[in-house]
Amino acid sequence: MKMLIADDHRLVIEAVKAKLSELEPGIEFVLAMSVDELLAGATDDLDLALIDLNMPGADGQAHIDEIRRRHPAVPVIVLSGYEDPAIMRSALERGVLGFIPKAYSPEVMLSAVRLVLAGGVYVPPMMLTALPPGIVAGVTTQASAEALTRSGGGGTQTLEHLRSVLTERQVEVLQLLSQGKPNKLIGRSLGISEGTVKIHLAAIFRALNVRNRTEAVVAAQALTEAQQA
Repeated sequence: MKMLIADDHRLVIEAVKAKLSELEPGIEFVLAMSVDELLAGATDDLDLALIDLNMPGADGQAHIDEIRRRHPAVPVIVLSGYEDPAIMRSALERGVLGFIPKAYSPEVMLSAVRLVLAGGVYVPPMMLTALPPGIVAGVTTQASAEALTRSGGGGTQTLEHLRSVLTERQVEVLQLLSQGKPNKLIGRSLGISEGTVKIHLAAIFRALNVRNRTEAVVAAQALTEAQQA
C-alpha cells in the first residue's frame, strides 16, 4: 500500500504516519510539506492521499482541485485544523472522500481512513443536516416498511444517523434521485461532475444501509413516514 501525507508540520506528518502504519505492515509513505512537494510527489499508484488545506503554496483549495484533476482515481482525504462546516462542505463537493479535523483523535482518523479505503466517504458528525420532510414520494407503504427494517429498525435513530453523516448537497442528490433522475442529470442540476454524484451516492447508500438506487428511495420514504407518524 502506498500513501501520501501532505502537511506543513513535521510533527503532524510523523504522528499520522505512525498511526497509519497500524493498517498493515510495509506501507510506503510519500511525504510533502508544501504544495510544490505535494504536486511533485503525487502519482496515480497512490492508494490514498491525506492533504492539509493550509500549507505553503496553498491558494484556498486550489491544490485539492489540482490533485483531483491530475490523479482522479486517487482517494483524497482532507486533514485540516479547520472545523468550519462550510469549508468541509466545499471540500466534499470537490470530490474528496473525507474531511478529518485535526482536533479529532488518532483512532477516529484511523477509522475514517479504513472507511475510505473500503469505498466509503467520511463526513464529520458536526455536519448536521436536517432531512426535509416529504423528501420522496410514490413508494408503497409495504416496500417502505421493508426498507426501514433493513436500514436499522427505529425511524428516529436512523434519522439521527442521517443528520450526522449527510451533507446538504447529499440531501439534494437524494431528492433528485427520488425523482428518478440519472447521475448525469443530477450532476447537471447541481453543477457537479457525474463522478462527484457517484461519490455522494456511495455516502447516501452507506448512511441508509442500502445496496442500490431503488432501495435508497424506498428507505428515504420509510424515514419520512416514520417521522410523520
